[in-house]
Amino acid sequence: MRRHHGELRRKSGRECIVSQDLSVLNLVIVKKCENDLPGLTDVEKPRMRGHNTASKIRNLSKEDDVRRYVNTYRHNFTNKAGSGEGSQDSKVGKTIDSAKEEAAEYRKLLATHLKEQREMRSECLAKKSQGSLPLLSWYH
Repeated sequence: MRRHHGELRRKSGRECIVSQDLSVLNLVIVKKCENDLPGLTDVEKPRMRGHNTASKIRNLSKEDDVRRYVNTYRHNFTNKAGSGEGSQDSKVGKTIDSAKEEAAEYRKLLATHLKEQREMRSECLAKKSQGSLPLLSWYH
């Protein structure tokens, strides 16, 4: 892929400078050692978010409840007023809804209608080439 004139190259795997003035340092654990790191690898933390697309969860039918197959998590927090606790579940979106079903039905109906119109037009052109008067019903 060509770059613009003067654009820097994308370079992978470069050294990183760690100093005391950095506020955040993102690291990835590549290899786990025998001893656990306190506060990092000794506690098992579940994944917070999962897939929220039905096709990513599994091949579901329209009757299946998608929420049963989502990686759910419960997040407890205190309200802004501090009066009580609330909980939040993972959201599921992009599932099969009624608008998509209606659009698919309309596409099928439109395809059959266009096929009929093409057949009527071909019949009309065939009769026209034979010398008879054409049928004008396909114009409407």
